[in-house]
Amino acid sequence: MIEVQNLTKYYKDFCAVNHISMTIRKGEILGLLGPNGAGKTTTLRMMTGYLRPSSGAIKVDDLHMPKDVLKIKSMIGYLPESAPLYHNMLVYDYLDYVARLKRISDKETRYDRFLKLSELCGLSAIMDKPIANLSKGLRQRVGLAHAMMTDPEILILDEPTSGLDPNQIAEIRDIIKRIGKKKTIIFSTHILSEAEATCDRIAIINNGRVAADDTTLNLKKRVQANSLIRLSLKGADQEKALTLLKGIDSRLDVTPVEPLEEDLVSFEMKSSGNQDFRPDIYLKIKATDWIIVQLAKESQALEKIFRELTREAA
Repeated sequence: MIEVQNLTKYYKDFCAVNHISMTIRKGEILGLLGPNGAGKTTTLRMMTGYLRPSSGAIKVDDLHMPKDVLKIKSMIGYLPESAPLYHNMLVYDYLDYVARLKRISDKETRYDRFLKLSELCGLSAIMDKPIANLSKGLRQRVGLAHAMMTDPEILILDEPTSGLDPNQIAEIRDIIKRIGKKKTIIFSTHILSEAEATCDRIAIINNGRVAADDTTLNLKKRVQANSLIRLSLKGADQEKALTLLKGIDSRLDVTPVEPLEEDLVSFEMKSSGNQDFRPDIYLKIKATDWIIVQLAKESQALEKIFRELTREAA
């Protein structure tokens, strides 16, 4: 659907985007994840045709930027980080204005489109409200309806949940997931949980470069070379337990830690590679009269992955 090859953007001597390449498949929800100033917004603006790259190529189906920029723009709905709304207009009047700008001239066609968008974006109860009186979450919904007015094949959303409260974030996320069943969506965010909950695929950008581009599951596997197992035992002597655990496998690095309760002994075990040593630990402890109070493998949070990958790319 969309191919980006060696996309680069300079602002004078500053390189904001540095040879980014990626392919976005039809019907995919791609999250561009990165810290502030990573190059996410610049990348999206080039993909929409708003900015011209310093070098590199953008292809949408068989169309090429900048030669076919008008045709490509007609396929894209774009929501910038700050939704460009006229606050003195009613929601209905604003959407009607946008529809006319988009050359939806037939009144009945416009009305049918408004009905679909008001249902999809949750605007039915506010169509007669001034935009100035709406919360930021509701204004984002109006901006989303604007971006979807012509029912585009591709939606590009720049930080669509920025500045929203948790309830508003959940609402926008649900809308994006519903839309994503039929459209190709690219959205940027620095909210890690949003990318994990919403996207089919995540591209982590740092310092203008792609630090990682994969599914959430595969990204977790990529940095799970050192997994952490937590063990707490009751009725065990710390030295004997330490000797027993160290004898399980040479790849298991066992460290005593502060116990959860006074009558327990606790350990943290790090291992290189992807093998899960919990079954081996369980069988060893089962052969003793010690009681396992805790035996847990720490799940790799996307936040930790994000920190590691952006640190690597820095």
